[in-house]
Amino acid sequence: MKMIRAIVRPDKTESIAEALAENGMPSLTKMHVFGRGRTKGIRIGDVVYDEFPKTMLLMVVEDEQLDKAIGIILEKAKTGTMGDGKVFVTEVEAAYTVSKGAKGL
Repeated sequence: MKMIRAIVRPDKTESIAEALAENGMPSLTKMHVFGRGRTKGIRIGDVVYDEFPKTMLLMVVEDEQLDKAIGIILEKAKTGTMGDGKVFVTEVEAAYTVSKGAKGL
């Protein structure tokens, strides 16, 4: 299993979530976050904007779903300009469903 952490523009989250659900991956968590990238913000006159609102999508997928999920996120999140976001993938050792006490997704 893999955990995907995608930090994207807030206005892109619904289209990403819908496309993932249409492809059999409906489960995810959304968190409102603030951050900046390599540019360390932008300066407009005397004002520096160094934190921008983003949404972090968290999801765990089976290994065979990873490439499809990443492809959907990259396609739906892209505007072609700076600030489109980042996607991070990490290994998940185990997952448990609290209500059932069962191991697995």
